[in-house]
Order: sequence, then structure tokens, then C-alpha cells
Amino acid sequence: MLDELKTDRKVVGIKQLRKALSAGTAKKVFVALDADPALTEPLVEQCHADDVTVVHVPSMRQLGDACEISVAAAVAAII
Repeated sequence: MLDELKTDRKVVGIKQLRKALSAGTAKKVFVALDADPALTEPLVEQCHADDVTVVHVPSMRQLGDACEISVAAAVAAII
């Protein structure tokens, strides 16, 4: 499932995901379970309202690795 983030077009991070959701380009969103819920919950709610699939990932580090970046990531999306 996370392999999609290595091959498909993506955005990584809260700000980039907000932009993708606003533009209607996010197809599937990945959210790290250990990320701050105050930041991720509004995005998850927007995903549900916009009928965008949300996939939960165990950790920010795992999500960052899947996105092939050298830092942890709270959220990412396939666009």
C-alpha cells in the first residue's frame, strides 16, 4: 500500500495536503497515527467530506520513509 508513494505523484506535509484538498487533486491520503491529532483530524474530516480515501500508517517515520524523504511526515497524499 505504501509502495504507491514511491511511484505515484504525491504531496507530503500538512500545508501541501491542504492545498491538494482545496484544489480537489488528492486521491488517497496517508496519515501517521503518531502525528498530532490537532493537525491531522481536521484534514481527515475534510477527506471524509470530500470522499477521499484515508489510510492510517503506524508512524511518521514509516510514512517519511515511504515518501523517500529523510525526515518524518505526518501526512502525504497521492495526487
